[in-house]
Amino acid sequence: EAFSLFDKDGDGQITTKELGTVMRSLGQNPSESELQDMINEVDADNNGTIDFPEFLTMMARKMKDTDSEEEIREAFKVFDRDNNGFISAAELRHVMTSIGERLTDDEVDEMMREA
Repeated sequence: EAFSLFDKDGDGQITTKELGTVMRSLGQNPSESELQDMINEVDADNNGTIDFPEFLTMMARKMKDTDSEEEIREAFKVFDRDNNGFISAAELRHVMTSIGERLTDDEVDEMMREA
């Protein structure tokens, strides 16, 4: 599911453009060279994009980051628009819509149940 949020055109590859879109929606503002560096770190086949296995590698590395807890807090703040310490269904829908994910009420409800 996370991979498909990045892979906007559904071609199985994440480009620098797609990576940038998601990063900006999460409050980050990486330069083109920073995006390319992020891709290059995990681009095992050197094709300039990230496929699913490479994405898993990238996520595993991110999870090991020493500051990953702070990054998670910052990402949470993006979703928690009213700063009440909780992410409501409306807040979830707003962020997902801002990154181009149109969700049905059932999909939002399912995501809330899984959380």
